[in-house]
Amino acid sequence: MAVSSRKRAAYLGAFVAFGFTVFSLRLVELQVARADHYKNLAIEKHSTQQTIYARRGPIADVNGVPLASNEPVKTVVIDASVIKPNHLDVMAEVLSRHLELPLAQVKLKLARQKQSTEGKRTPSPYIVIKKEVAEQVAEALKDEVNKRNLRGLVFEQDSVRVYPNGSMLCHVVGFVSRQEAGLKGVEGVERSMDDFLNGHNGVRFTERDRTGREIPAFRHLERPARDGASVRLTVDMVLQDIVENEMDVAVKQFRPKMATCILMRPATGEILAMVNRPHYNLNQRDGVADEARKNRAIMDMVEPGSTFKVVTTAAALDNKLVRPDTSIYCERGHFSYGGNILHDSHGGYGDLTVNDVIVKSSNIGVAKMGLMLGDQRLYEYIRRFGFGERTGVQLPGEIGGIVHPPHRWSKISITHIPMGHEVGATPMQVVSALCTIANRGKMMMPQIVSSITAPGGETVATYPPVEIRQVVPPEVAESLVTALKEVVSKKGTAALAHVPGFSVAGKTGTAKKTSPNGGYWDGHYVVSFAGFLPADKPELCALVLIDDPVPGSTPNYGGYIAAPVFSRIAQRAARHLNLTPNPELMKVAGALAKNDDGRNR
Repeated sequence: MAVSSRKRAAYLGAFVAFGFTVFSLRLVELQVARADHYKNLAIEKHSTQQTIYARRGPIADVNGVPLASNEPVKTVVIDASVIKPNHLDVMAEVLSRHLELPLAQVKLKLARQKQSTEGKRTPSPYIVIKKEVAEQVAEALKDEVNKRNLRGLVFEQDSVRVYPNGSMLCHVVGFVSRQEAGLKGVEGVERSMDDFLNGHNGVRFTERDRTGREIPAFRHLERPARDGASVRLTVDMVLQDIVENEMDVAVKQFRPKMATCILMRPATGEILAMVNRPHYNLNQRDGVADEARKNRAIMDMVEPGSTFKVVTTAAALDNKLVRPDTSIYCERGHFSYGGNILHDSHGGYGDLTVNDVIVKSSNIGVAKMGLMLGDQRLYEYIRRFGFGERTGVQLPGEIGGIVHPPHRWSKISITHIPMGHEVGATPMQVVSALCTIANRGKMMMPQIVSSITAPGGETVATYPPVEIRQVVPPEVAESLVTALKEVVSKKGTAALAHVPGFSVAGKTGTAKKTSPNGGYWDGHYVVSFAGFLPADKPELCALVLIDDPVPGSTPNYGGYIAAPVFSRIAQRAARHLNLTPNPELMKVAGALAKNDDGRNR
């Protein structure tokens, strides 16, 4: 059917109207898109995203003495969106002079930004010139820039980590490195407590007018920073200073490869001091060797030697294989077993009681107790005392040492392991084992972090004493304490560990070092003494371990090298902690000092 001219005209008009509407809508879309485009260009040119850096939480000792803190500094930034092209050279010269940077380096940064801005790309106008600028330097720079009427200089608040005590407690405190997101703990408590210390950075978006001044009304999407929590340790820096000083004296005298001392409170597991040599300054780490940075107290492994005899004897007593007064024939110093000859270092003994096996440190006596126990029972007690596993102290890098299972023992292992050979132990494990005896058989987890507190003062976490297990009954531990008290007497191997006015209990250790070529190395020893006081109610327990000393005229035994160091540390520590000396023991000490010919001083 033919369409009339009138209808055709109506259809055409409707089509034209529809097309015009579509065109108009499309035009509006293009205008909106163009407006958004120019708005985004304007934002890119005049908006800046700034990081609001969180302050890292401080670290302090048990009394609040600062160990790690923050020093305020500035980051110097240029906002290239507002700096005038004809001011670039002047700005470069001013920046170079105040910040002590090569002029060519500063010019290159500004020139690259200028080139990028004039090219096709639209990079961020944010140019970091230098970080960690001291506050007074930043103020002087700001004054000159203002006087010269230069635009585009921006300062961001930041901080650097400082360690007020330098090298003291360096292996415990650790240090941080600067990364893109801020400071990151690398070693020590800085690393193990990093999640608490670090805090969370904030962010701020700002807009500026053509003169470079900020427009507060356009500040938006700001997220404030949340500062890190503070960490308080169990360490007492007065005791730490005592241990550091005495270990320095020992290192100077005996020139060892390394040395370690750990001071603990047996009843709680709190670490009161921890010292390693070699060491380093936390504020001057460039060029420091890895060996100096190593926390040997938890990362080094040594054969513990005779300090380990406590473990074997405790196991034999607990299994009622012996009593303290049980007599053991010590073969006059030469014992043949499995094709191997075992010797006693301190004399050719005949019959010794179990107590005297400890007092005289008889290798043969303790080997025979090992034979009574047998492989499996001995192994079980070694593990119960914590050897072969990490202690759980809140420090990074701790190792578990080496304790081979019985199926890997040789036929003579049962006589060597009881006296502390064929076992790899950390100093932390050794002192923890002796603390267990001091604490009447109850093993406590070593603690070095006391509490964590939020910036507002509320407590985030506390670390109360943690009992791991009752290793041996209290009466077994008491029997050992009696023997260990006699070790620190004129009849024992550690007379030089005595502390005037206090009963001291402890055990010496002297272990041959393993040779790089296999076997043992004649003339090279790890010597040690681990002791506690007062023996009947211990407040302090310490291990002094010296690796490969050069003894000179001093006999190369733990009782002659490590025990006197313990004595000096314990005397000074007891005074600091206001421990009350026993008046009767003070009288005895005075009489001994008067009549002593000097051999035991």
